[in-house]
Amino acid sequence: MNIYAVGGAIRDAVMGIPVNDIDYVVVGSSAEEMIALGYQPVGKDFPVFLHPQTHAEYALARTERKTGIGYQGFHFYADPSVTLEQDLQRRDLTINAMAQRVDDTGARVGPIIDPYGGQNDIQAKVFRHVSAAFAEDPLRLLRIARFAARFPNFTIAAETQEALRAIVQSGELSALSLERVWQELDRGMRSADPLRMLEVLLETGAADQFLPQQLIAICRNPQLKKQLASDLDLLAANKAADVDSVCAVLLADLSKDAIRQWSETTRMPHGTRDFAELFSALKKRVTKQGYSAGDILAWFNRADAWRKPERAEKLIALASVLGFQVRRISAGLVAALAIDSQAIIQRLSAAEQQQGECIRSAIDAARLQAVESVTAA
Repeated sequence: MNIYAVGGAIRDAVMGIPVNDIDYVVVGSSAEEMIALGYQPVGKDFPVFLHPQTHAEYALARTERKTGIGYQGFHFYADPSVTLEQDLQRRDLTINAMAQRVDDTGARVGPIIDPYGGQNDIQAKVFRHVSAAFAEDPLRLLRIARFAARFPNFTIAAETQEALRAIVQSGELSALSLERVWQELDRGMRSADPLRMLEVLLETGAADQFLPQQLIAICRNPQLKKQLASDLDLLAANKAADVDSVCAVLLADLSKDAIRQWSETTRMPHGTRDFAELFSALKKRVTKQGYSAGDILAWFNRADAWRKPERAEKLIALASVLGFQVRRISAGLVAALAIDSQAIIQRLSAAEQQQGECIRSAIDAARLQAVESVTAA
């Protein structure tokens, strides 16, 4: 029984990137032996076990055979006879198909085992698939797009581009669960260059499957794409490139209906969807000539700034990072939030205090007055 650290941990170590999570492969063992040693099985059909002390995941070396449609349509074969090289061969990219032995203390020891040239491809900055089985898993297209966003200075080998296009042409992308689609898109948006992920989807013909048409049109327009890239660079420079903000920037010129439709086809979290919708509405207001205090208040109400002031402040700050003039809006929010709602209600008659519409109108009028007092041109 030999244990190896594999995949991303070795890749990151070779690239000089801090190693956080480590995946382990066990060669020469069986499920029965793992359980006897105190490892806890994860699921009944997948040969993965939790370490009895660290709870890290240890997978038996395995091969796989495609038996159905989609990324879950595989039969796994785990046996003590499966070699490390066979296990590495089923992985996606050469840079993820390296390993290093782990000793009894958990330390990585000995040379890096690299049967498929991952170190050379890291040096050449190339994404290259390991074997023809790569195209059998449609999820790998999204994974490569996400890797491209994380490592934007890498190129995709010509033969791997062909394999990605083969995935698109197979029609199996439609078999991916919407939750998994969003998981990969989310991770790409958290990466160094989210726009590179979209470029890969366009280059492989997968964009129509995963992106809204208006965003595709923006990415295909050199001038609009350049502006989008500039906006994303500003986010990164200001350390504001969280998923909500990146998504909002990508969708800023889309309609509410288009944003909502895309969110439904990707299982985008409602909070991210709402943030994008509100930012799109804010951008339309601040780029409109002569917007009024009433326009500002209408956006505050739509953003539910009274119950979620932090979100409204974040949206305004995002607009400021992108260079929009939002001083009036920011001042208006501060003034409107300072309104004493209880004092306003107390000034109403007893009958008016029993009517919700009267209360809302009075508070709205006071908020409008506050906004007008600090936003007059």
